[in-house]
Amino acid sequence: EIHIKEPIEKEVNPHLLPGELLLCEASTVYKYIQEDGSNRGTYGKLVCTNFKISFLDDDSASDDNEPQFKNKIVGENDVTLQCVDQIYGVYDEKKKLLTGQLRKYPEKLIIYCKDLRVFNFCLRYTKEEEVKRIVSGIVHHSQTPKLLKRLFLFSYASAAPNNTDGRNQTVMFETLEDWRDELERTKGNVKYKAVTTNEGYRVSEKLPLYFVVPICISEESILKYEGRGIPIWCWSCHNGAALLKMSSFPKEQDDSTSQMQKAFLDGIYKTISKPPYELLKMDDLSSSLPSLQDIQTAYTRFKQLFLIDNSTDFWATDVKWFSLLESTNWLEIIRRVLKKAIEVAECLEIQHTNVLLIEESATDLCCVISSLVQVMMDSYSRTKSGFQSLIQKEWVIGGHGFLDRCNHLHKSEKEEAPVFLLLLNCVWQLVQQYPPAFEFTETYLTVLSDSLYVPIFSTFFFNSQHQRDTNKSGESLKTQDGPFRFLTVWDWSVQFDPKAQAFLNNPLYAEKPKPDKSQRKTARFKHQRQLSLPLTQAKPSPKRGFFREETDHLIKNILGKRIGKFINSSDEPPNSLREFYDSWHSKPVDYHGLLLPRIDGPEIKVWAQRYLRWIPEAQLHGGGTIATAAKILDLMEEVQSLQVKMDEEHSQAVSGDVHSVPMLRNSARLSSLFPFALLQRQSVKPALPTSTWKDLEDEDDLVKRDDEFVDLSGDML
Repeated sequence: EIHIKEPIEKEVNPHLLPGELLLCEASTVYKYIQEDGSNRGTYGKLVCTNFKISFLDDDSASDDNEPQFKNKIVGENDVTLQCVDQIYGVYDEKKKLLTGQLRKYPEKLIIYCKDLRVFNFCLRYTKEEEVKRIVSGIVHHSQTPKLLKRLFLFSYASAAPNNTDGRNQTVMFETLEDWRDELERTKGNVKYKAVTTNEGYRVSEKLPLYFVVPICISEESILKYEGRGIPIWCWSCHNGAALLKMSSFPKEQDDSTSQMQKAFLDGIYKTISKPPYELLKMDDLSSSLPSLQDIQTAYTRFKQLFLIDNSTDFWATDVKWFSLLESTNWLEIIRRVLKKAIEVAECLEIQHTNVLLIEESATDLCCVISSLVQVMMDSYSRTKSGFQSLIQKEWVIGGHGFLDRCNHLHKSEKEEAPVFLLLLNCVWQLVQQYPPAFEFTETYLTVLSDSLYVPIFSTFFFNSQHQRDTNKSGESLKTQDGPFRFLTVWDWSVQFDPKAQAFLNNPLYAEKPKPDKSQRKTARFKHQRQLSLPLTQAKPSPKRGFFREETDHLIKNILGKRIGKFINSSDEPPNSLREFYDSWHSKPVDYHGLLLPRIDGPEIKVWAQRYLRWIPEAQLHGGGTIATAAKILDLMEEVQSLQVKMDEEHSQAVSGDVHSVPMLRNSARLSSLFPFALLQRQSVKPALPTSTWKDLEDEDDLVKRDDEFVDLSGDML
């Protein structure tokens, strides 16, 4: 049975951005609503441009149904070509992956997106010629390898007016002054210097134009091996200890070369390690953390849990949710990365030891750990502008290969790995454990993860500063005003209007009090965990927990693994880290001091907003964090209006332009899918097959155990 919404009478044309071209289209395409198996849906037009795939129905023509949190660039039924993950065709009820040239065209098209949306289109009622054009067009433009200059980024850059707001507070780290200011801010300028050795990229195309090294490192040393084997400064702690990173030499070398490189490294280490005054701990991340291939494999398995085609699939996987989640190993990788960051923080904070992170290119896991350590130890990195500056410094200018790791050009799947997403998942753990410590919200992190696939910003579409600079000055981009400046993702006004941007800012952020020496001790915040984290299980007693072999049945079931000994890359006693962790968690939290994540098994959670936001079955009607946020924003609006009234009482001069936050009156009617999806109808859990019920009845303990899971960590999702 198919419930048909009549085909649209009026012509609906896609909204095209500057430089965007319509490539192919098909009319009378039927889009299914994926929330149930009733085949309900709507007719419309499916179009493919050089920027996105878009479905246009009669609702697209009216603004009545406009969501409150509207993205101005990518609409609800739009998918950028870079956001397409996989495309399947359905032939006689069988799914087949579509790549390259097609001999036969499918009757249904399923598009899986990297932001976890799933689109189902029926092509039975579409003309055969149009089916051929749209299917081959979508597959070709979203799945086949392309040249860098073919990215929509360049089409948009050459056609769009350059009228962006230049008053961005984010430090871009493109000038020598930016690096010197950062050295001064962290008091690192006593032992470290910003160098211009790489101007003109004469040292290496992989290194940024400007970077910071220890004062004792000579220019000759930097030039000798194209920057390899050189400790590059990331950040300085308040006690003078610094976090450094270094790209290692290739392992497979002939003996004479290896000996020369070893002698070179020994000389470098002697200049920066001067016990007992300057201690140095080296940490080779390639041996102490999972490989990029392991991370990619885990994430590929993990995301499959959320790419749900229909309601039946959701409930089928729901029965074995914990075992499926555990088998992906994704949460375990997040836990290991957070534990490594705690280890580094302990060296810097307690042992006053410099830490040198080593990796082959120093642009993947080095970026993750150095960023996490700064978020944990530097409250500036927990403000919106500070976090954005951190991403610029460590990732964009630091040379993380976004183009390869996100596989934007579909050149090689071997290079693909969700390294930046791993960082955002780790930061989210901290945001949801200590909300008042962050100026931004989880919605900000979710939107940032979506922006990875929006090719109008240059931020996430180059492998290095050199690659961006050489392509920015290309002849094709010469406009009347000279070379075009690419947009940066940090200008949120490009994607959202002010009302929508309010969702990115945390109204409960505990702003840093002005320093007052006499009041410093009393200014520490008292933190009652049960109040700020109502859904989180209470802190376990010292007798049972993460830092010994687990014997607790529940945690074994959730984690599925015993936690072994610590991975130690130094000779310090293994319990020093445990003492540091336990000692910190036994004290009240200072939201502007050091933050340590809780990493016991049940504390590492799935980032619900990002991964469940398109699944109606997983929504909480009138609940979730958004219901709380809505009430707070309502109160803020009320306070603002009262303030205006008070101002009017005192003065007749009334300001006509009052900045307000979004109006979210009926928050009880919102669901936890908000603000990304509007309220959907209640999904009914289908009847399980008799055989399944029989299994459950025989396993009476299993039912009770499932109930225990829900009671103790119901917000595991």
